[in-house]
Amino acid sequence: MTVETFKLPDVGEGVAEGELVRWLVEVGEEIEEDQPLAEVETDKALVDLPSPFAGTVTELHAEEGEMVPVGAGLVSVDVGGDEDEGAAESKSDPETTATDAAADDGSEAAAGRVFASPSTRRLARELGVDLAGVAGSGPSGRVTDADVRAAVEGTDQPTPRSPDESATSVVTERDATADAESHRESADVVTTAAEAAGRMGSADRERTLAAPATRRLADELGVDLDAVPTDERRDGEAFVTPAMVREFAERGGEAEPEAEAEAASPPAEAAPPTDDGPRPGDRIPYRGVRRAIGEQMEQAKYTAPHVTHTDEVDVTRLVETKAELESYAEAEGVSLTYLPFVMRAVTRALREFPQVNASLDEAAEEIVCHDDYNLGVATATDAGLMVPVVEDVDRKGLLDLAAETAGKVERARDRSISREEMQGGTFTITNVGVIGGEYATPIVNHPEVAILALGRVAERPRVVDGEVVPRHTLPLSLSVDHRVVDGAVAARFTNRVMELLRSPARLLVD
Repeated sequence: MTVETFKLPDVGEGVAEGELVRWLVEVGEEIEEDQPLAEVETDKALVDLPSPFAGTVTELHAEEGEMVPVGAGLVSVDVGGDEDEGAAESKSDPETTATDAAADDGSEAAAGRVFASPSTRRLARELGVDLAGVAGSGPSGRVTDADVRAAVEGTDQPTPRSPDESATSVVTERDATADAESHRESADVVTTAAEAAGRMGSADRERTLAAPATRRLADELGVDLDAVPTDERRDGEAFVTPAMVREFAERGGEAEPEAEAEAASPPAEAAPPTDDGPRPGDRIPYRGVRRAIGEQMEQAKYTAPHVTHTDEVDVTRLVETKAELESYAEAEGVSLTYLPFVMRAVTRALREFPQVNASLDEAAEEIVCHDDYNLGVATATDAGLMVPVVEDVDRKGLLDLAAETAGKVERARDRSISREEMQGGTFTITNVGVIGGEYATPIVNHPEVAILALGRVAERPRVVDGEVVPRHTLPLSLSVDHRVVDGAVAARFTNRVMELLRSPARLLVD
């Protein structure tokens, strides 16, 4: 018997430890090379760790919820015989395994192996595709999700995908050929185990969107997400929340009769939580992504002296323009919101006020005015606030911005976004209006020097030509680093943004 110990690899620059969130294997289980072993959360992201070898799991060296240092033993596997020493070193080397653990990392260190991210390998197992026979269309021959789907469909070219379909939380197609289905059932260890334990309900949908926390809850309760009734939609697909999963489980996997739904609803005081968040009396570990967010906020608040300027803009014409463009955008497969209009207006204003698109180099004692326009979009996730960055906003059209922003926001919520996609921002926008807010005092995303909070677009009374009339307005809150941006500059910058939003036609042309 030859036992190899897989050590926690360095899954990101500067990461010293990770929290073992969930084991995906158990002692005695036969595993395949590249099969995900565990979910590990660092202060950068949540990643699946693939096994560098095949064999039988003999020991798990950590408990779920435990913090594991990089380089510490994680799991031992009986590989079933003597192995070439050099090959063994290569497979157990953290630098080698880190490549597959960090999704979207283009570098590959192990020669002779199929290049693919963990999410792509998972998709291949679900569809019964042997990656060794798939030609990769990605950088350096890397196999992509589109390559796997093309292999199932028997086509030569990858199938184009919409921006949001790269999120790993999306349940992949189940209407593949019967041959692919039979292969998938024999190869997908996770699905087989779930079926053996007995899933509640039967798959009524082909695809279901849900946050990772919701999927974990469904696994714990033995619920098939595709059978959970839902009226909510995300990007045209069914979306399931933790509350829906709990209700479905409490009914024993039975769909609630429509006629009895209202009568069977629990009273308001007994209603289940609307999310999978903390409950009264819980003690929540302050670590991982949440601690990283807190430390970043603390640094920003105590490093930069903040001042916030507020105003309100009449966006009645913007509301009309958006309504006129929605059908055109929908025909192009894009869901149009107000955000891309604001992004274009902000970029135009940043060109005129470069000190707002800046950072302070304290070591060199210089204010750096950036010539790139990379806008961060603050996004609420189940792990806390994340800020995916849309690069080169000044070079992109309205629909391109809408599609790219939606895709990155969805990947942030599903925790499948790469660390690189959240770096390099020069200005940040946060939308408090989506939850009903109007004004805020947002914290600057250090080392940037400004952040703009959007309130709720709504009809409010305004005086026009001496008469009080209803007009659609948008509250704005601009926080700045007062070391770099004076209050007068903040006001003039906001005025310019407002001027552009009042005349949205100007945002449709370069």
